[in-house]
Amino acid sequence: MIRGYDERDAAATLEVFERAILETARSEYSEEQVRAWAGGPRELAAWNVERLATRTVVDEIDGAVAGFSDLGVGGYVDRLFVHPSFARRGVAGRLLDAVVAIGVADGLGELTTHASLVARPVFERAGFEVVHRETVARGAITLDRFLMRRMLGGA
Repeated sequence: MIRGYDERDAAATLEVFERAILETARSEYSEEQVRAWAGGPRELAAWNVERLATRTVVDEIDGAVAGFSDLGVGGYVDRLFVHPSFARRGVAGRLLDAVVAIGVADGLGELTTHASLVARPVFERAGFEVVHRETVARGAITLDRFLMRRMLGGA
């Protein structure tokens, strides 16, 4: 079930975020890369404030938060993460469908994101196209990702 984020989802969405990076992303990134990407421990109250500041949606399956995504200012999809135990069950696709619907309803002309190597195929299936590949640094560690966009036809 896709629904809006509620502050009671803070701990579950933070766990999804951390586990998706530290476990799922290992299929494309090294141990040191996933550690750099994950960063240090996050404070739950600050995480909650961040989620409430964006249009965050969650996919709940049997009472558990299976994944979440968000839509920020200007149509930027900052986060799309799925708990590893719910991988390959359509969670990411449903979340992107919801985010696209929000963008369309808001009259946005396009959505953009920076997709990881792991997330690129999911975004492509949702109609996003690669603008270019880029490398970003997290301290001394570099990670490859893709700037992607999906035209919506609004605005």
